[in-house]
Amino acid sequence: MDARTVVIGGASGFLGRHLGAELVERGHAVIALTRRPTSSPDESSWDPYAGVYERDVIERADVVVNLAGTPTIGNVHSRTWARQLRESRVTTTRVLADAIASSERRPAYLAGNAIAWYGDHGDEVVTEASDSRGDSLMTTVCRDWQEAAGPAVEAGARVCFLRTSPVMDGSGAPFKQLRLLTKLGLGARLGDGRQRMAMISLRDWVGAAIHLVEHDAVSGPVNLCSPETPTNVEFTQALAQALDRKALLVAPGFAVKAGAGPVAGEVLGSINLRPTVLEDSGYSFRDRTVHEVVRAALAPSTT
Repeated sequence: MDARTVVIGGASGFLGRHLGAELVERGHAVIALTRRPTSSPDESSWDPYAGVYERDVIERADVVVNLAGTPTIGNVHSRTWARQLRESRVTTTRVLADAIASSERRPAYLAGNAIAWYGDHGDEVVTEASDSRGDSLMTTVCRDWQEAAGPAVEAGARVCFLRTSPVMDGSGAPFKQLRLLTKLGLGARLGDGRQRMAMISLRDWVGAAIHLVEHDAVSGPVNLCSPETPTNVEFTQALAQALDRKALLVAPGFAVKAGAGPVAGEVLGSINLRPTVLEDSGYSFRDRTVHEVVRAALAPSTT
């Protein structure tokens, strides 16, 4: 595999840091987009809200990755949080899509997104060919998020939409909080616990993203999730077992709806997801089952 130049928006975030480090380890050149002034050759200043970026950086890129956006963990009842959640993702995605569309080289674009795009599908198997349902906050955000990449698609660039499931790792949300609650004996199923809860280990998310950087034949929506999607009960029990704890509590559906507010649909909804595109393109998962994902997340290092 020839070395590639990869420009990353959101490079200082949880996923961006791990992806950048692994790309460098594999011999690729990484340029991190940053909102502060810099003279470092592996950083480039940009202001997405002003539409400002260094055009020559995009021209030199083989691949542009956008992982930028405000944290998904916050005050879910705040209109400000909801507005920033949407605007930060849509704005950064659109600015980079426009940059790619106006460039001569048309670098590939890995545009961050999330599995909330699908909405609640119950037990129905969901692949990249499945439709988007409902109008929950995150589902509508994901639709706008994907649409913002349109200029790059229309310009003929290779575009992958990274429909990312919750990434399980001991150092990041949501697993860090769930591990603490379970260790305290407060692990609980949510509602009836039968909803499918897609997830992926950090090392498989990084591996899958690098696979997309290096494989030019893949484009369009890509589900980043483990091949086997557990129910909420199965995940709760797997985590409790790994921590040698019991998980006997139940968080009633009405209480979850009240606490989660506009994101209750993502907490109680069900997406029985499959990573069809990744597997069909030859990616080999390291963590296929809920028990393997949990073990990887609890290990000292997962990448």
